[in-house]
Amino acid sequence: MSWPNLTPLSCPAVLAGLFLFCYDSTMQESFYFYDLETSGLNSRTDRIMQFAGQRTDLEFNPISDPVNLLVQLPEDTLPSPGAIMVTGITPQSTKQDGLTEREFCEFVINDMATPGTTIMGYNSVRFDDEFMRHTLWRNFYDPYEWQWKDRRSRWDLLDVVRLTRALRPEGIEWPVTDDGRSTNRLELITKLNGISHEHAHDALADVVALIEVSKLIKTKQPQLFDFLYSIRDKRGVQKVVNLNNPQPFVYASGRYPSAYEKTTVAFPVAAAKNGNILVFDLRYDVEELLAAEQDGTYIEKFGSHWQKEELKKDPKKKFRIEFFPMVKTLQYNHCPAVAPLGVLEKEDGWQKISLTRAKIDENLAHLKNHPEFIERVAERISQRPAFPPAVDPESALYNGFLDDHDRLLCSAVRNNGAEDLADFHPNFADERLPELLLHYKAKNYPEALDQDEAAKWEAYRVERLKGQAPKFLEEIGRIQQDLAHDKVFNGRKPEDSAYFVEELLLWYQSLQPDDY
Repeated sequence: MSWPNLTPLSCPAVLAGLFLFCYDSTMQESFYFYDLETSGLNSRTDRIMQFAGQRTDLEFNPISDPVNLLVQLPEDTLPSPGAIMVTGITPQSTKQDGLTEREFCEFVINDMATPGTTIMGYNSVRFDDEFMRHTLWRNFYDPYEWQWKDRRSRWDLLDVVRLTRALRPEGIEWPVTDDGRSTNRLELITKLNGISHEHAHDALADVVALIEVSKLIKTKQPQLFDFLYSIRDKRGVQKVVNLNNPQPFVYASGRYPSAYEKTTVAFPVAAAKNGNILVFDLRYDVEELLAAEQDGTYIEKFGSHWQKEELKKDPKKKFRIEFFPMVKTLQYNHCPAVAPLGVLEKEDGWQKISLTRAKIDENLAHLKNHPEFIERVAERISQRPAFPPAVDPESALYNGFLDDHDRLLCSAVRNNGAEDLADFHPNFADERLPELLLHYKAKNYPEALDQDEAAKWEAYRVERLKGQAPKFLEEIGRIQQDLAHDKVFNGRKPEDSAYFVEELLLWYQSLQPDDY
């Protein structure tokens, strides 16, 4: 096993747990729970600032020491001040105590993503995993293999919690908001169930809490937990949801209303992009949808809350009719929480999600009588504009896949140091990679840059900061106003919050070019 090549900045006590346990990759299958704190919400442009992880066996017993480390914020990035007020992690602390992104990626590949690992998180598929992919991409690692190669897999516990709450809530206390709506915030679930979670939004505290919540569900509802674990990958989901033998199925998703615990009965109707599938929410009667579209009452009856409020302000306002989320894309590789209809036959399952078998059968019959509806909606969804290709190569992960030639060259980049990279000018086929290599050298081996490359990097860095500055300064201004009115951020003392603002402004000033 190789450990990250740590610099003096990377070796404080915060990283000590990294070295106390050498995990043998030939050991049994395991869970690896992890959580991130980041500089903002956009995985393309924001950066990881804290990583925490814990490996357990399949019964949630720790089999290594926990890992809690900082990741240095690059000097081309202004964090969201609001994010810093929540996490309390300043850019300066990451520079002092953190791994570089390159060192962090070495840790991920060598010590986190070992063979047989199921990588676990809470809303990780849509958030944490995306940050990990983009970080690996920027550092010339394959952004996907860490979650599937060598018997590895991933699993997102958020939808597991949703489906458990909807179908098998017994034995667990479930939180609601002040106005009575269901909420699945991790820190509220832990509080109600007597689970210690003293520092929410600290990555390690969130990891420990997630392990305990997983253990709670496994203990109270083992059959459902084990079933969802068994179908966590694409092939498992396809056994339940497919077009070869389409059947109604139970489906929990954040796109569905909290009034029904984010859970419904859906039916597969058409193929979608990237090998996925479109499903129809059988809570709705397609004939009622079509009638409302025809008589102009669709927004009033089925529109979003925002649309209904806008219609109250201006009854003549026109909206494009969209049948979403009645028809939505189920992404096979996003660990969706699905189950056969039989789970509703036990423990008042139908009643719990406010549906009946008769209503589902009726709505399904109506749906099958209107193939033109499915064709129309499927075509509209297929014509949705994709995200425009990113111009910045650091954000361009999803512009395309690399061929074998470039993958070999990426491996060579990772294995070269400053002296070798100074004279390394690979013949990349992919147009994103030459500039990405320039950025990689500038961040990790600035001594490997020639004069022209150094000038290009500085021009890029300054331009990127200029693009981030207006939003950064505007947000700082709002926080200063809030502090002047004694607003409390994440339970901290006002002087601590003021300190974070000062540190952010110092960070901003330190990144300005010499002629600023």
